[in-house]
Amino acid sequence: MASRNDITALVLAGGRGARMGGLDKGLQTFRSKPLALHALERIRPQVGGVMINANRHLPTYAAFGVPVWPDSMPDYPGPLAGFLTGLTHCDSPYLLTVPCDSPLFPADLAQRLSQAMEHSPADIAMALAPETEGKEVVMRPQPVFCLLRVQLVDSLQAFIRGGGRKIDAWTAQHPSVLVAFDQPGDDPRAFCNTNTLDELHALERA
Repeated sequence: MASRNDITALVLAGGRGARMGGLDKGLQTFRSKPLALHALERIRPQVGGVMINANRHLPTYAAFGVPVWPDSMPDYPGPLAGFLTGLTHCDSPYLLTVPCDSPLFPADLAQRLSQAMEHSPADIAMALAPETEGKEVVMRPQPVFCLLRVQLVDSLQAFIRGGGRKIDAWTAQHPSVLVAFDQPGDDPRAFCNTNTLDELHALERA
């Protein structure tokens, strides 16, 4: 299994925040702290180092005390651009991506993803989590919660240059393992993402 120091985490906070009316999502508060700071504090004990991918308010993010890297591509091309930024600046064998808008993600995320990768020939480990759909609970991949081998940087660069934007279309090109987070004791809200202010406030009340 990869050691903690083998993994660098990247907090993804570079989106447009379109469903939040254009607000910088990572700087919206949850329990009196910016969302990105929640993610940073939650992932920091799990890994050797942390970076933030942001495209606005860079001095504010830099004040959190970790390196901040904007996308190398213009016009907010999506989370894969953040992945590429992270892989480009990653000095460890593995990069772990987490979004800024899921403040309750598991405290053992890095450990469980790296354990799964150790026992498979995978280059990517991705979280799989329960979601309620009508009256049923279904397990869905969580593509922004990914542990990636840093050697994938060239593949991702070529994919994006070719016009690719969807995470699952790129990850499908590589051996991957899905890791279920539905065990006893797992928080069913761990992967709830807050795309709107209403969702953010609802999660805070819950």
